[in-house]
Amino acid sequence: MKISSIHDLKEIRKNASVRLALREACSCRTDDSCCSLSKGTPRMQLLVCGGTGCKASASHLLTENLIHAIEAEGISDKVEVIVTGCFGFCEKGPIIKVIPDNTFYVQVAPEDAAEIVKEHIVNGKRVERLLYVDPKSSLIISDSKHMDFYRKQLRIALRNCGLIDPENIEEYIARGGYDALADCMLNRTAQEVIDVIKKSGLRGRGGGGFPTGVKWEFAMNQPEREKYVVCNADEGDPGAFMDRSIMEGDPHSVIEAMIICGHSIGANTGLVYIRAEYPLAIQRLTIAILQAREYGLLGENIMGTGFNFDIQIRLGAGAFVCGEETALIHSMEGKRGEPTLKPPFPAEKGYKGKPTNVNNVETLANIPIILTNGADWFASIGTEKSKGTKVFALAGKINNVGLIEVPMGTTLREVIYDIGGGIKGGKKFKAVQTGGPSGGCLTEKHLDTPIDFDNLLAAGSMMGSGGMIVMDEDDCMVSVARFYLDFTVEESCGKCTPCRIGNKRLLEMLNKITQGKGENDDLQKLSTLGKVIKDTALCGLGQTSPNPVLSTLDNFYVEYVEHIKQKKCRAKQCKALLMYAIDPTKCTGCHLCAKHCPTEAIIGVPRKPHIILPDKCIRCGMCLARCKFNAITIC
Repeated sequence: MKISSIHDLKEIRKNASVRLALREACSCRTDDSCCSLSKGTPRMQLLVCGGTGCKASASHLLTENLIHAIEAEGISDKVEVIVTGCFGFCEKGPIIKVIPDNTFYVQVAPEDAAEIVKEHIVNGKRVERLLYVDPKSSLIISDSKHMDFYRKQLRIALRNCGLIDPENIEEYIARGGYDALADCMLNRTAQEVIDVIKKSGLRGRGGGGFPTGVKWEFAMNQPEREKYVVCNADEGDPGAFMDRSIMEGDPHSVIEAMIICGHSIGANTGLVYIRAEYPLAIQRLTIAILQAREYGLLGENIMGTGFNFDIQIRLGAGAFVCGEETALIHSMEGKRGEPTLKPPFPAEKGYKGKPTNVNNVETLANIPIILTNGADWFASIGTEKSKGTKVFALAGKINNVGLIEVPMGTTLREVIYDIGGGIKGGKKFKAVQTGGPSGGCLTEKHLDTPIDFDNLLAAGSMMGSGGMIVMDEDDCMVSVARFYLDFTVEESCGKCTPCRIGNKRLLEMLNKITQGKGENDDLQKLSTLGKVIKDTALCGLGQTSPNPVLSTLDNFYVEYVEHIKQKKCRAKQCKALLMYAIDPTKCTGCHLCAKHCPTEAIIGVPRKPHIILPDKCIRCGMCLARCKFNAITIC
């Protein structure tokens, strides 16, 4: 069906809403009772997480087994299986949500499918062994609304992820999809649309935090007739998967926003630059684009307005520097992915030398809902200078690894302990890295810092695109700084000297320190060189690359001193600084450790305590792995 008016959208929504009625009604409940909308409706739905994380744990096989089990029970006319995007609770995937009773099954294996269908769907009994167990109270929780992981979240950019079938455009329309586009094209001027975005206070979620409405207006005011809209889906931070999950779970929200942007700034072509390592996101985005064309939402004369707009996908090769907008544009043009000095900004001279507006995936996902609900609604969420919500990929030494979305102003403590469930294994919290390789490491004294653009910068870190990696007492902060710097050195395009040479010198000093060869003046050299690089590098990658070094120097200076003066790593992570010894009170002389030592560094006679020769020991840890009596100690 070609959509040419708001009436057409309403007709599609009317028909498609039947499938979504149960899900939407259940999602609004705060108790365990069944929704009134489901009464008298024999149909049930099994929502299966189809994000990359769960697919890697065989959720696609789980889906197939559910369908086979339902067919075997002869209830295919009453139950349907729907593959959705990411639920966010990646630590507990694969996940199934049963509608209408809202039962939330976690860590479901393909072989559990038949039991769920037989016991839950046919016999009406929940499979308790697959329900979530709260680690604090040890209580079994059957409904996600009662889980701490979800309580403090507010899903705006992720509003459809885990709820709709991302490969069905009509389910997106049933959730109000493309209403904002129709309203903008038929009822508002370009300036009115941009004014709403400006008033909402939306800032770019790709890391820079530049006001989105101002960016659009700048591009709109360019006199050139040929303009472009670019979606930056080149998500390269280690441990980050925010944009990927949105593209996998709600691709139409990005497409709708790009069309709105094109109509507002006067562009007829949209380009999505996405890394080739995201095959599922590419697949679902491709399907969504084809569907939008089929329904007349992409192509020529959209909704009878005479406006033409289409979207192309461009694949990136995984270069981290291509997350910077000018490097990204060069890559799309078939050139080397290197940044250029600004100004001119892409809004003046971008793709093919024409005015180009570049926004990242999360920024675009917010656009339709802002235009639908109004600028005041969005501006009422968050802090004074950082409005709305932010999506984070919460990873590391945390109990609840996953994708979360919280209002700006939520504290790090709330994210780590309330949503994240605290540190794994009851260990002590040590630091949290925000902003990926470009961010900094914050400590316990920063836990009550409200999360927004300005507060994180003031604390010595940054928001970045939304990576958040939690570390515990077993992490060495010197090694952490070395890890991130090694990443940026590898990913540097090499165009400017401060980044190309300066970061290599920083890395060499960190390698010296972790190898026990550090000198007293290295700390001052690290600080001075890091600040010079920040002030002189060409692009954002180079300017922020010393942040992990400078922030750990500020917050963990003592650890650096211990590495240099005492040749000691308190976290026992720096291999060169470790010493292996054998506790004579525990050693039985079984000789097993000596048999497996590759350098014959362990000597002793059978049934007598052995000893390790420090000069021969290469600290491989083989003795520790083989000893059955816990006699090997690390000091």
